[in-house]
Amino acid sequence: MSTKVNRRQKIRYRIRKKISGTAKQPRLSVFRSNSDIYVQLIDDTNGTTLAAASSRDKDIKAQQGTKSEKSVLVGKALAAKAIALGVTTCVFDRSGYLYHGRVKSVADGAREGGLQF
Repeated sequence: MSTKVNRRQKIRYRIRKKISGTAKQPRLSVFRSNSDIYVQLIDDTNGTTLAAASSRDKDIKAQQGTKSEKSVLVGKALAAKAIALGVTTCVFDRSGYLYHGRVKSVADGAREGGLQF
């Protein structure tokens, strides 16, 4: 029996086999819940999170708008934190979600903020 969650997990493992992040080029990982979206810049060689942002951060939560509009703000916030750390490039990890909607909005926001991937 293949549920939606199991299907996403399989896709996620397939993606993770191919990509991993380093200190110079971390992995931008996305997690999407029903109400919020969370993103992290991860250095897989050391197993550390370099920067993180989510739609639950105070400045983003205070904004009005749809979940997709907030996702763009989350992407921009993460890009600002990354550039402050001196990171300009990253590898995008969609975590088994379709590159569409909120996941695409985060990517677009990060690109607008100055990250390259």
